[in-house]
Amino acid sequence: MSEATLDAIDRKILDALQADGRISNVDLAARVHLSAPQCLRRMRALEERGVIRGYRALAAPERLGLGVVAYVHLNIDADAFGRVREIEQLIRSFPQILECYTVSGDYDYLLKVVARDLKSLSQFLTDRLMQTPGVADVRSMICLEEIKAPAPLPVDLG
Repeated sequence: MSEATLDAIDRKILDALQADGRISNVDLAARVHLSAPQCLRRMRALEERGVIRGYRALAAPERLGLGVVAYVHLNIDADAFGRVREIEQLIRSFPQILECYTVSGDYDYLLKVVARDLKSLSQFLTDRLMQTPGVADVRSMICLEEIKAPAPLPVDLG
């Protein structure tokens, strides 16, 4: 979907929903200056078009005992490229892996991984991820401090 298909009202709706996904339709409508039925129709249209992918609570990792965040570079064996989708499906199955991206440069993938502590991270990397058939190389970087938490997407960069 191209950016041009979002008008100013759509952008206001997205801004409001990203700030508070639990906002009532009545309050959202008032905030964006629409009637409640019009606002609901627009919101549903944004969902149907895939602009809004879903709604969720943002849990605090440390409150769940997940004190370590790491970014992991991963390469797959050249011989395993024929099975790349299978390897990606295995990567998706690990709950410790929060995000996974194919990237350009020296590595094939960049993963965001959480763990209870450094020992748990080491065990996951060594005993699970590196044992995945087709995984050739894994390098990790431990996050020392979160400077900026995951933020809403900018809907109007101007």
